[in-house]
Amino acid sequence: MKWSVLLLLLGLVAFAHVRAEEEEIDDEDLLDNFDLGDLDESDEELLRQLEEKNLNKDVERENEIASKLVQDTNNIVNPVIEIDPCEKMHCGAGRVCHLEGVTAKCVCIPECPEETDTRRRVCTNKNETWPSDCSVYQQRCLCDTKDPGCLNPSNTHLHIDYYGECHQVKECTEEEMKDFPRRVRDWLFNVMRDLAERDELTEHYMQMELEAETNMTRRWSNAAVWKWCDLDGDTDRSVSRHELFPIRAHLISLEHCIAPFLESCDPNNDHRITLIEWGACLGLEHSDLNERCDDIQKTVPHLLG
Repeated sequence: MKWSVLLLLLGLVAFAHVRAEEEEIDDEDLLDNFDLGDLDESDEELLRQLEEKNLNKDVERENEIASKLVQDTNNIVNPVIEIDPCEKMHCGAGRVCHLEGVTAKCVCIPECPEETDTRRRVCTNKNETWPSDCSVYQQRCLCDTKDPGCLNPSNTHLHIDYYGECHQVKECTEEEMKDFPRRVRDWLFNVMRDLAERDELTEHYMQMELEAETNMTRRWSNAAVWKWCDLDGDTDRSVSRHELFPIRAHLISLEHCIAPFLESCDPNNDHRITLIEWGACLGLEHSDLNERCDDIQKTVPHLLG
């Protein structure tokens, strides 16, 4: 009788496992429906082991469900974010980042916005009026890449001379030109000093400015080195005519000698101005120039007070 009861129980437990997922039947619930008073110790031990085995399976199943819930939660809280390669790509004037598959590449601006405001027009170094700065940068890029949209191969060196439509600029006389380098030196030093007083310079440059204040031999040379480094945006150790734009375009209406002066800083006409060429057109000795751009560009702005 005992064995028949035990076999019956085992059969019911096996059947319960088949139906467990559909009806959520618990082995303990089945066993509770039977009178276990007639079972001896060996039978009870067998049933205890069976219950323990079922309990372990329940724990494993619960752990598996909990682990899946944690994984699903992490996927919601910390979703996988695809990084756009163009976010880290810096393209020069007249170029935009374009994705080719998963590769980021700088290409010429496909289309410039149509400008109707005459104040947006610019005058180029060819004394030509263009509708906007975007159209000038785009044209130079198209000629750089030998694109069919290039209107003239010489436009590779096209750059903005000043804002507004082209007009007759007052001629710079020989006497004015002789004194102009000194005026530019003084202007650069005054700009350097003004920025230092407003705490808008790097810590390294603060030291250069203090040096210029106490050492007259460094007064102009430090200012010249700082400005040359500041203009060298792409850090290639030369200043392009495009990089001279901030000086040229904004001063040409006030200083009619600025254009011929900057032209004189590029004696070999390679459209790049080295530090030596920059110092020479400012009337500074080669020995007074000490390239310190790396220090300036690697430090962060230092605010006093």
